Amino acid sequence: MSDTGSTQKLLTWLSPAFPIGAFAWSAGLETAIADGLVRDSTDTQNWVEGALFHGGIATDAILLAHAHRQHADAVQLLDLADLALALTPARERHAETTATGDAFALAARAWPSAVYARLPPPCPYPIAVGAIAGAHGVDLVATISAFLTSVVHGQVSVAVRLVPIGQTDGLRIMAALEPVIASRTLEIAQAGLEDIGSIAYAADIAQMRHETQTTRIFKS
Repeated sequence: MSDTGSTQKLLTWLSPAFPIGAFAWSAGLETAIADGLVRDSTDTQNWVEGALFHGGIATDAILLAHAHRQHADAVQLLDLADLALALTPARERHAETTATGDAFALAARAWPSAVYARLPPPCPYPIAVGAIAGAHGVDLVATISAFLTSVVHGQVSVAVRLVPIGQTDGLRIMAALEPVIASRTLEIAQAGLEDIGSIAYAADIAQMRHETQTTRIFKS
């Protein structure tokens, strides 16, 4: 596929306007804000950057890369989906990745492909994105970069609304994390499944505790 065709698909599929309901989930960030762990733009950047290296964002991106490569193999995709769900630390995060993944697969059917029959039910979000992008010939590195950028933007959007840090600080965070995303993209493109590991305990606990919050805006 041409670079233009790949870019068009990624801009559409990973846009906030793509109908998967990603805006409704915070991946535990709402709890971290409520608990005072994330109080300003510096905390927000540190929280998101940590997840890019040691947390769920990194794990999801590695799984996405492998789903991209294995898009033609239904058995491998099922194994990757099982691994993705096994690595999900909280009930709400499990609901988040399966709800957005299934919604992504459903919406992406506007772009016909045989890959949809190979996706496991339920299909975690990174598996759906990786497999569908791979089946449509979208470049792996571009897919990882777009995925990381989209997830980071989603997390910053949560902080803009809840901390609140304001749009200007949110944009500064996005700009500051661009080189980090670029570097992590290249590392993740070469990563094996054995490279998956998480020491993002604060994020895991925040995800687990979210369901007990008295007042909340987001689903996770």
